[in-house]
Amino acid sequence: MSYGLVCHLCFLLGVGTMMAAMYFGMSRSIGSVPHPWNWIANATLLIQFPLAHSLLLTRQGRKLLGRLAPAGAGSTLSTTTYATIAALQVFMLFGFWSPTGTVWWQASGPALAGVSLLYAVSWLLLGKSMVDAGLALQTGSLGWFALFRGAAPVYPRMPVTGLFRLTRQPIYVSFALTLWTVPTWTPDQLVLALTLTAYCLAGPLHKEARFRRSYGADFDRYADAVPYWLPLPRTRR
Repeated sequence: MSYGLVCHLCFLLGVGTMMAAMYFGMSRSIGSVPHPWNWIANATLLIQFPLAHSLLLTRQGRKLLGRLAPAGAGSTLSTTTYATIAALQVFMLFGFWSPTGTVWWQASGPALAGVSLLYAVSWLLLGKSMVDAGLALQTGSLGWFALFRGAAPVYPRMPVTGLFRLTRQPIYVSFALTLWTVPTWTPDQLVLALTLTAYCLAGPLHKEARFRRSYGADFDRYADAVPYWLPLPRTRR
């Protein structure tokens, strides 16, 4: 239970910090590295998130996850450990970013209300995508709850319903939307949005390679019917 509690507290801390930091265009943070070293520090924070996020899903990364959990429970708690590490990475990125202090544009009046609504909708879409993919897997509760019950984790099937009927990567698409619907724009936010959007476009390719190995022809049929990223109708040949 304590392992799960730590995981979910980290998850809430990471997501809450990310939502608040991006709402203000990365202009408010506890990071205080002075110029020009702030860009080096920020680049390090920015790179560590997608890099470790992807490497931990490789075969060697999963072995490492198993060794980080209490003895004898590594395999069962791997999803919980992964979610905890990812949440801490998110907190580090958004909490310790060192702002440039430059604000290009800040919405006000009706524009603030409209953009804030778009920002909220983007987060709701991200939440819906996570539910469609299997909320227990996404939040890390799959592992610790299985250990609590004394049973093996039951992983969700390949997601094909909900938003996954429109795009194969609704989580990445929704997250990209949160990057671009903020009411405050700064050089910091632009660099963040460009870098993480690039990751959202390329990162899922590794996941799809795993899906092809795991699901074979079922995934191939799904990939033929549903677009990779943008939910645009396909032209039938």
